[in-house]
Amino acid sequence: MSGTGDELSHRARAMLRAVAQGRAVMSSSCEPDLFIDGVACCDQMTAHALAHGGYIRPATEDGERRVPAVLTDAGRAVLAPAVGHVA
Repeated sequence: MSGTGDELSHRARAMLRAVAQGRAVMSSSCEPDLFIDGVACCDQMTAHALAHGGYIRPATEDGERRVPAVLTDAGRAVLAPAVGHVA
């Protein structure tokens, strides 16, 4: 999971939107777990893929502690086309 983001599922994109909205925290471990609105994300495999694919990262490296999740440049690029989109 890397590149243009065309291969990302709707769930993965929803997870990126939650991170962009400041609603997500994650562990900074080698297999980072993602929590949205204080609840463990239902699809940790996708959360891991987003982190390993370079779309999200922990705001700070603090071992196993939960820290805010932030988008990387790649994550912002995936969401950029949706800005101003009217459904």
